[in-house]
This record gives sequence, structure tokens and C-alpha cells, in this order.
Amino acid sequence: MKTEAIMKKQSRPTKPASPKKVRNQPAKVTIRKLPTGVRGLDEILGGGVPELSFNIIAGTPGCGKTTLAHQIVFANATPRKPALYFTVLGEPAIKMLRYQQQYSFFDQSKLGQAIRFFNLSDVVTEQDLNAVLEEIIRQVKASNPGIVVVDSFRTVVRKAAAGASEGDMQMFIQRLAQFLTSWEATTFLVGEYVPEEMRDNPVFTVADGLFWLSQVTERNSVGRKLQVFKLRGQASVPGLHTFRIDDDGLQAFSRSLGMNSKDMNGLRGRRRLSTGIPELDQMMNGGLIEGDSLLVAGPSGTGKSALATHFIAEGLRRGEAAIVALFEERPQGYVDRAASLGMHLKTPQQKGKLEVLYLRPLDLSVDEITHEILEAIRQVGAKRLVIDSLVGFEMALAPGFREDFRESLYRMIVALTGAGVTILTTVEVEDNFTSLQYSHYTVSFLTDDIIRLRSVEIDGQLRKVIAVIKMRGGNHSKDIREYVITDKGVVVIHPRSTDYERLITGIPTRTGPRPPQADEAAPEPKATK
Repeated sequence: MKTEAIMKKQSRPTKPASPKKVRNQPAKVTIRKLPTGVRGLDEILGGGVPELSFNIIAGTPGCGKTTLAHQIVFANATPRKPALYFTVLGEPAIKMLRYQQQYSFFDQSKLGQAIRFFNLSDVVTEQDLNAVLEEIIRQVKASNPGIVVVDSFRTVVRKAAAGASEGDMQMFIQRLAQFLTSWEATTFLVGEYVPEEMRDNPVFTVADGLFWLSQVTERNSVGRKLQVFKLRGQASVPGLHTFRIDDDGLQAFSRSLGMNSKDMNGLRGRRRLSTGIPELDQMMNGGLIEGDSLLVAGPSGTGKSALATHFIAEGLRRGEAAIVALFEERPQGYVDRAASLGMHLKTPQQKGKLEVLYLRPLDLSVDEITHEILEAIRQVGAKRLVIDSLVGFEMALAPGFREDFRESLYRMIVALTGAGVTILTTVEVEDNFTSLQYSHYTVSFLTDDIIRLRSVEIDGQLRKVIAVIKMRGGNHSKDIREYVITDKGVVVIHPRSTDYERLITGIPTRTGPRPPQADEAAPEPKATK
């Protein structure tokens, strides 16, 4: 075996941070990390799969276990250090490759040299565990692989261990793990398991890494989750992470949303950003504080999207790139409507300063949506973001992800504002004329600032009023101002004396005399002699 050589190879001392701290300490073993080839997964694992580790990829049928194993193999296999892929009864190599070649990571040129398949079916069905182990050892010695995959390992155990004792099974797993690790191979055992089997199955005890894939069907949707139950030697991101299978194979979405301490350097400053509506800026004591999260709440038809478009257009006018995430309107319709309000967004789109994302597909997760928004922000260097709206956002989610919508929304806002992005989110609320709601989701505490739009009835007309409810960054106007929507967008009317009180209820009460109306008849003049 090569155990001593491996320890010498890995025991090269790393560069010490301070000579005083490591003077009397032994050199630390450096563990190289292999890329998985799965977008987002290396971050969840803490940098990749530890080299020479003994890992299990487990889950129920249809979760993507084999696809994950193939992505790892294609990302790392070379002719000098090939990957040896053992198949058993579940799926022969020719059938497996027929489907795997549909993914973008598949590379036909690697087959036969960098990636070699070997079928264990005859040995598993006709002989015992010792014969299976000897065959694996023989093939490994002949190929000298860097990666070894056994798919499905549970089939090996079930067939070959029919007459074996529990002690024989433990010995087989121990010897297999010791041999493959000593031979400088990173191993993946793929198998169909249920969580209850982890307690009594010896393979889970021996394993250095345990990656659990699952899919949950709720009503008409299916959600896929990945959890790293175990990973020796490095810190992985805990919890359940969403993943999706598309033409590129698996794509994972970390609960940490791709944010780390380095990404948090551009945190909020004290600079004021204009909303694009001068009178509203005055009400906000100079504008929106950079890096804040603003919630614009109001019923349908009050101009929430129009106000949000002002915010985006003003940023573009000042040379700031922006992102608009739409859940209720298609991008072309949004751009056309903005033009009808005097705000032209087509040119910034063409110049790459504005990205309008249409995120209406169903069965998404908050993590997927946030990752897509963050990726767009990085590509265009955006500093302003509009999410229109929270109601559409929730409807785009799979039912299983709606249950923790508030928690996920909190992580999303922290991630985005932590990246130095100023967010304006719209939410539709119904006016019931008895209370002033800000949101159906009880998320107002997540936002730094709140603007409330409202329809009120005055003199038989339906008018619109605006108020700044909350600003964490400082003082703001307490006035309730009337506004109108014209071909120039939202126009806030200058303060003027009013004979009404209780405007906030939507059913105001007159406190002064009713002024004469233009269409009222003037009194007849007195007759003269």
C-alpha cells in the first residue's frame, strides 16, 4: 500500500501565518480539493470534494445521484489519472451513457482513456464479498485511477452479502475503504437509501463524506434538495440546499446565497439616492439611503410599478446600472409601459446597463431566484434593483418553498443589500378602509423603509395619496401628500391646506366648509330698480 507515501506527500508544511504560533506545532496536512463540476456545489462543500476521501452519494430513485457522479468524473478524469466507474445490475454503461451524453458536461473524447467503465454484474451475482473486493482491487491496480465510482453500491451489498454475516459486511467495507484511500483514489459509492438506514449501516460510519439528495412532491410541484450530512476535514454550509437538473446537469443553490465576508465589503454608505420623483425625495429627507431596502405597498392601480420605474430610470440617468426582476409582467410590456410614462429603457438595455429578468416559471425556490438576480448584478455591476412584486414572487415558488417564504426573503435581502445593492420591492395590499396594511407577509420589519400608497374618496372622486411610513436612516416627512399619474409618470402635488382629516383611513372627514364646485350654478343676482 501507499499509505506512508501519501502522508509524506500531504505533510508538506503550509506557510505559517506567524512563526511564534507554529514554532512547536507539527506541520499541518494539506488536503487538496477536487472540483465537482456542479455549479454552486463547491461553495456548499467548502471548496470542493477532499482528495482521497471515501464518499457516499445517497437518496431515493430519480434524485440525480448518477448524474452527480458523472459530473464529478467528467470534471476531474484525465488520461494520467483516469476515473474507474464500476456498474452493477442497475444500469449497464451503454444505457447510462446514452442518457448522460444529453448533458453539456459530457465529453465523448474522455471515454475509454480518461474514463473507463467496468461491469461487476457477473461477480456480484455469482460470487461472494471477497470476490467482489478482489475484482475491484485488480481493476484499480491495472488502471491506477484518481477517482473510483461504484454505482450502485447498495446492489453490490444486497447481492453479494446474501449469505454473509454483519461482521463480514463491516470487514468488506473497511478493507474497501482502506485500499481505495491508500491507493490515492477519491471514492464515491452511489446507492438508493432512506434516511433511517444511516443509523445501522456500517458504510455510513466509514464514509468521510455523505451527500444526500432528495425530491419532495407537494401538490403539483416537485422540489429537489441536497444536504451534506457529513464531510470530514472541512466546513460545509449546513442545512438543505435547493438544486435543479437541466441541460447542464445538476446546479446547486446554496442557502448562503453565494455571499461571504469578501462580498460584504460594499456595504451601505450614507449617500442619498434619488427616487426620480423630486417631491418624494423631499419627503424622504433627501432620498433613499444607499444600500437600503424599500418596500412600496399599495392596492392595484396606485402606481407602485410606475414609482419603481422612476427609481430605475433615475439611476440609469446618473450612470448606475440596474436590474428589474419581474414576476407579473413580461419584459417587453414593462419597457413599453415605461416609455408611455416618459421613461425610455430600451437604450440602456441595449448598452448592457439594464437587465430585465422575467422570473415567472413555476416551481422555483427563493434561493434559485436570488442566485439568478445576484448573477445578473455581478454581470452588469448593478447598484439598483427592483423586485416587482412580492405577490408574483410567491406565486412563482413551489408550494413547499412558500412555507418558509419570510425566512428565505430575509436571507435574500441580507445577501443583496450586503452586496451594496439598493432594493425597491413592490407588494400589493388591499385597502379595506379600516386599517393600513403594509404587506400580507409580515415582512415590513425586514425592510429599512416603507412607502404606502392609498386610494381615498374625496368629493365623490377616487384620489391617490402617498406617505412615508418608516425610514431607519433618519427623519422623514409626516405629511400625507396627494399625487397623480400622468404621461410624465408619478407627480406628487405640492403641499396645500386641506379641509380633511383621517385621510389614512381611505374615508376622510371634512373639517371645513365645502368649497363650491365648478359645475354648481351661481346664485341669481338681485333685481334692481
